[in-house]
Amino acid sequence: MMSSSSRLLASIEAFQRHYGRPGLWHAMTQKIAKARYLFWSIITQSDIEPRAKLGKRLMIPHPNGVVIHEDAVIGDDCMIMQQVTIGMIGDGEVPTLGNNVYVGAGAKIIGKVRIGDGARIGANAVVTKDVPRGSTAVGIPAKIVRRARKA
Repeated sequence: MMSSSSRLLASIEAFQRHYGRPGLWHAMTQKIAKARYLFWSIITQSDIEPRAKLGKRLMIPHPNGVVIHEDAVIGDDCMIMQQVTIGMIGDGEVPTLGNNVYVGAGAKIIGKVRIGDGARIGANAVVTKDVPRGSTAVGIPAKIVRRARKA
């Protein structure tokens, strides 16, 4: 049985598959996918813009309260917990998350920041600056508390 999170993400993937493609089939299928997305957004109480660039195997175990801006970029194999906001500050200033990023419950990632591959964002952190690859950021405002080891 699919979870509400899986159904929400599946509806977003279906919308993206048909978005902007010509033809009656794609137009109708996109409308159906949009309706499914709206339904699951209400059920999960989330606001994940269906045009956001979401990586493969994104996991949102508890999607309630998750907000993702339409221009945000999320890498592959990321995990986003509940009540997370990934949003903008000014025109076009949206976050980019690398691959294998973990974002803890209640975290806010705002502005034109880059979260490196394998980074960890602690619960309730407010991230307004870049987080290097493999590092951990916590606090308000977020500070790097653990840096990745040099190879």
